[in-house]
Amino acid sequence: MIHLIKLSVGPKDVAQLQAWQTERAITHAPLRHRTRNRPKRRDDILDGGSIYWVVAGFLQVRQRIIDIIDDTMEDGTACAGLVLDPLLVPVAARSVKAFQGWRYLDPEAAPPDLADHSMAPGIDGLPPALRAALREARLI
Repeated sequence: MIHLIKLSVGPKDVAQLQAWQTERAITHAPLRHRTRNRPKRRDDILDGGSIYWVVAGFLQVRQRIIDIIDDTMEDGTACAGLVLDPLLVPVAARSVKAFQGWRYLDPEAAPPDLADHSMAPGIDGLPPALRAALREARLI
């Protein structure tokens, strides 16, 4: 088994990522992330792998990858579609420097899931700068 790690470009927080994906699953089913580069380790990914999303500079959630399909970008360019389970599973957050594309992530290097699959009550109501400082200190 192997995972992928990818920057989530656009969403300011996990709630916005979830909202975008919910809408996308309805308008462009199945829920998937399109990528120009097809993972060469397809079988390893499909053996229980997930995509770990970096949102606002922090690796925060993961989604199980259900399938990898041939797909097409909006401009007609061929690509791979990573078909995703809609469940976003919170993980122990850690800061990640920006990078392009996706990278393989060994299971030993992946952060653990948060036990209750939810964020602490009220976290989303905190100012973004405070949330970022608390994540940097690994308090949330």
